[in-house]
This record gives sequence, C-alpha cells and structure tokens, in this order.
Amino acid sequence: MTLTTNTFSDKFSSCPQLTVEQVADAAAAGFKTIINNRPDGEGGAEQPRSEDIRQAAEAHGLRYVHIPVVPGQMTPAQVEELAALLPSLPTPILGFCKLGTRAVNIYQQALARSPQS
Repeated sequence: MTLTTNTFSDKFSSCPQLTVEQVADAAAAGFKTIINNRPDGEGGAEQPRSEDIRQAAEAHGLRYVHIPVVPGQMTPAQVEELAALLPSLPTPILGFCKLGTRAVNIYQQALARSPQS
C-alpha cells in the first residue's frame, strides 16, 4: 500500500494508520520521526501494534513516539508530553492515527506550547 501523506509544514506531515510495511516508505520519503497517536486495538485485530511499528521505525533509523489519544479525549497532559519532546525530535515528523486528524490536532496544540515555536 502506498504511503499517502498530508503536509502541514516542512517539519510535519500526517497520514492515516501506518502499516509496518509503510515505515520503509516513510524512511525513504525522508521522515526522521514517527509519532503514533492511535491507541493499540482501536481498529481491531487488523490494526498494527505500536510495538511492531516502533521496531520497524527503529530498524530504519527513525525515532518513534507513541502518545495514544482516544478520539475526542485529548488531554492537556498528552499535549504537554508532545510539546516537551518536539525540540528534541528530528524532523521532518510523520504523525498518524486512524485518519490523521488527531495527529495534526495534537501537533498544532503542542507546537503552540513548545519552546521551539
């Protein structure tokens, strides 16, 4: 399956659920960090586990962050966690969740709080 991304800035793009196989595509596209905002099991048994994506990301030399956000229930603590990490994460970053929306929302909120903004 081809990796389709939505570019937010030169530092951040989002995509729907990333598969283990698409991690290689993300690395080839130049992404340096993957942020997973989808809770494990949200999409049922066919959804790749965070640990499997983490292993694939690290095997391709990418940083991996998992901050699971339940739809409609993003917390200030989750935003603060990402804001604290942003200055140290190599860019460009690829964030994902089911459709990519949560990934963009948490990134925008974290960016507004991050010292790098």
